[in-house]
Amino acid sequence: MIPGIKNIMFRYTFIVVIMLVLAILIIVKAGFIMFAERQYWKDVADRFVKENVVVPPTRGNIISADGKLMASSLPEYKIYMDFRAGGYKESDTLLTNHLTEICQGLHEIFPDKSAQEFRKHILKGRRKKSRHYLLYPKRISYIEYKQVKQLPVFCLGPNTGGLHEEKFNQRKKPFGSLAARTLGDMYPDMSLGAKNGLELTYDSVLRGKNGITHRQKVMNKYLNIVDQPPVDGYDIITTLDVDMQDIAEKALVDQLTNLEALSGVAIVMEVATGEVKANVNMIRGNDGHYYEMRNNAVSNLMEPGSTFKTASIMVALEDKYITPDYVVDTGNGMVNMYGSWMKDWNWYKGGYGAIDVTRILEVSSNVGVSTIIDRFYKNNPQKFVDGLKRMSIDKPLHLGFVGEASPRIWGPRERDSIKGAMPWSRTSLPWMSIGYETMFPPIYILNFYNAIANNGVMVKPKFVKAIAKDGEILQEIPTEVINPKICSDTTLTMIRAILRKVVSQGLAKPAGSKQFNVSGKTGTAQISQGTAGYRAGGVSYQVSFCGYFPSEAPKYSCMVSVLIPHGPASGGLQAGSVFSRIAERIYAKHLVRDLAYAKDSTSIFIPDVKNGDIEEAAYVLRALQVPGNSNTIPQSDEPIWGKASSTTAHANLKTTNINNKSVPNVIGMGAKDAVFLLESHGLKVQLSGVGKVYKQSIPAGSALHKGTTIILTLKN
Repeated sequence: MIPGIKNIMFRYTFIVVIMLVLAILIIVKAGFIMFAERQYWKDVADRFVKENVVVPPTRGNIISADGKLMASSLPEYKIYMDFRAGGYKESDTLLTNHLTEICQGLHEIFPDKSAQEFRKHILKGRRKKSRHYLLYPKRISYIEYKQVKQLPVFCLGPNTGGLHEEKFNQRKKPFGSLAARTLGDMYPDMSLGAKNGLELTYDSVLRGKNGITHRQKVMNKYLNIVDQPPVDGYDIITTLDVDMQDIAEKALVDQLTNLEALSGVAIVMEVATGEVKANVNMIRGNDGHYYEMRNNAVSNLMEPGSTFKTASIMVALEDKYITPDYVVDTGNGMVNMYGSWMKDWNWYKGGYGAIDVTRILEVSSNVGVSTIIDRFYKNNPQKFVDGLKRMSIDKPLHLGFVGEASPRIWGPRERDSIKGAMPWSRTSLPWMSIGYETMFPPIYILNFYNAIANNGVMVKPKFVKAIAKDGEILQEIPTEVINPKICSDTTLTMIRAILRKVVSQGLAKPAGSKQFNVSGKTGTAQISQGTAGYRAGGVSYQVSFCGYFPSEAPKYSCMVSVLIPHGPASGGLQAGSVFSRIAERIYAKHLVRDLAYAKDSTSIFIPDVKNGDIEEAAYVLRALQVPGNSNTIPQSDEPIWGKASSTTAHANLKTTNINNKSVPNVIGMGAKDAVFLLESHGLKVQLSGVGKVYKQSIPAGSALHKGTTIILTLKN
């Protein structure tokens, strides 16, 4: 072989071997990376790029009809410290130099921990050189978070100062438990959605749409790159009126407490629109206090008792079997109905004797109503049931709430077709006519009386009136008509006249008012224990009153229902009196009269002005053209604190200086101004009573200790 060729072949073989070795090494290394080091390199890659990070939207607000925020998503934070941020030595020096200021600042923001406790806690994290050290155990508000970020070192940002946060969205109800069951609840983890109430019914509107980002490391910094921005949820504007809700809840709870009742419901509707202005559902807790636990207004099936007698009489009026002056002999208040005794409430007093239909409803005579219905419908009970159904009293409303129940009016035909239904008997008709052997949620009974008030037009109860975005109405929810005419005008005129007399002359007098006329009907029903009957384990009662006001031009309808575990039971006294308090306060709130009608020789037109933010008082006094020095008070975006004095001729305002190092004087202020001023000084406030501040537990001028609770006693 030629020497040159041999040399070339040697070189070629050497190169091939080297290439093969390199190829094998590459394959081996690739396999090692692919299998042995797969997770390591995956983690490294994730540090630089994180794909498809879901960005949750902000959930929409729930707003009252009068524009108040009832439920909103507010941010909360947990704050952490990275003790290695900005280089350990540099950040440690910064922290050491400002540690006293930081700990004192944290104590002022979070008074439950002393500055010394914060110092020990921070030094513990510093020794550990932790990168994610929890500074404060509780979630903090946005305002508190902004205050923490203003402290030395923490104000430098996460990469230098080390302070970083974890953000949470929490659903808050500014009015606490007010209308809690109507509004509904969210799961603690809001990503799981809503549990019940309007939160669940309108979840698709409120929740919005998730966005998507990916996080990428560029030049040693992480950047969030938005692929698809989140779409925040829409707001829903409810029909609820915060003031009416508060009025109804206060009146109901006071009565429940007096009666030691088990539960109670109070619902207020606007007659023409069906808008539910208040929906109170109170249940007694183990501690004896009352809480909103379930939406009983729409979910609690109950025998309506005597409130149902109105519907029974209307069927007979509509079929022209009777008129308001049709007379029934109720005898001594007892009558044997097919082997069972039907009794009036006063049977032991001898009954009512011969009375007409109007009087039958005025005194809520069981004997009178059942005798009428049995006399005319016993041979065709289905005709009576069909007459009830013509008025749409049992038509499902489909309000959209979880656990919503539907009424049960089962005649012979329905019971034959429903498996497990109690068979029809001769006693079914007379007992059904007085509100037994039927089941209704309270809101259905109210909706029926609302139709009577609304000239026979039955509208669907409405809890939401509009959907909005950024303050702009996107969609209005129209009023839905269920039945354009539940009965003839003749029947309607007769029953409205009767219901007015039930309150003015009958057992429902406690539901009336001296200020305006009320119409309605009481209800008292023993509560069945199922197969055990009505008296097993003692007798309990559902007392109720359902009606509307004012009678001449009905504006609102209202139902009050109370479950009491004992007698004596009176729908008029125990439920009607609650109705009266609700109606009078609502009527007063919406009553508008020309001032000229109120003038007389003894009238005083200078208002009693409260102490507090006198800039607001000055604005009102100027608008009313009240004589005084209101024109000398400048307009300001910040409160101008001062005192007010008034005579029969003028109202004067005087500014006062507020010392930020001592407890301010809030005597004579309204609750709103007093709470605002004291809380701005770092005090916690508890209120007792109503009206102006009469006494404060910590005297004005005392040394100020932030976080201390001060009790204000209010008095009219």
